[in-house]
Amino acid sequence: MIKRVTFRHKWLPYALLAPQLLITLVFFIWPASQALYQSVLQQDAFGLRVEFVGLDNFAYLFSDPYYLESFEITMVFSVAVAGLSLSFALLLAVMADRIIKGATTYKTLLIWPYAVAPAVAGVLWYFMFNPAVGINAWLLRTLFGYDWNHQIHGSDALMLVVIAAAWKQISYNFLFFLAGLQAIPRSLIEAAAIDGASPLKRFWTIIFPLLSPTTFFLLVVNIVYAFFDTFGTIHATTRGGPAGSTNTLVYKVFNDGFIGLDLGGSASQSVVLMAIVVMLTVVQFRYIERRVEY
Repeated sequence: MIKRVTFRHKWLPYALLAPQLLITLVFFIWPASQALYQSVLQQDAFGLRVEFVGLDNFAYLFSDPYYLESFEITMVFSVAVAGLSLSFALLLAVMADRIIKGATTYKTLLIWPYAVAPAVAGVLWYFMFNPAVGINAWLLRTLFGYDWNHQIHGSDALMLVVIAAAWKQISYNFLFFLAGLQAIPRSLIEAAAIDGASPLKRFWTIIFPLLSPTTFFLLVVNIVYAFFDTFGTIHATTRGGPAGSTNTLVYKVFNDGFIGLDLGGSASQSVVLMAIVVMLTVVQFRYIERRVEY
């Protein structure tokens, strides 16, 4: 028997939906439509002269080696951030789920970093890896003989923003993984333990498959996070440098639009970025979700 919710007043459902629809319209639909409109235009820095150029902005993008390099950097950055944050969050969630004494304290401390703003997280890790005074840079130089310098070496700079962005997201992932672990019936795990299954085998054959809906949800969220929400971290640490080694797609949109004042080119980049994220989300729901057991 299917129960249906009924409202006494015909307009009540629309009134309840209105705030969310208004927010979506103002902060997504309207900016996205403006980006689509400006992506086919070319205008001067002051907006005094506008010319319709059709798809020329998009054609120029995919012939620009700097944009293609930014595209590759974004792919590496997104995969690294999502993989690192999900792996550490799952590890911490499994460990926190097994703690009995002081469990609330551990969980609270692990959730705290999520309250830190992306720019603050970037500055925090910037100082820890500062080649002159950073404790992490000193440890790398003293223990391993590695001369860390993210101000000169592009690989070091990319690793720095990956660590900062992943650290910021670990708390969010940890919260969902911990909730998923606590929802798994203990009887299943205890039965496997009685049958002689090792802790590692119990994790891979019982716990992790039952966490697949949570993992799939977090995978989508982390990919979107790496594409869009890491701008503050990059801007506070490397500003896309050195030599464009951390110039991701979202940062290049800002750099070309607000610094270079190429409004049409920046708008076309934002359209491409939006299309990439939509395509990745569709692929994830179309193919990866098939492996999810609900």
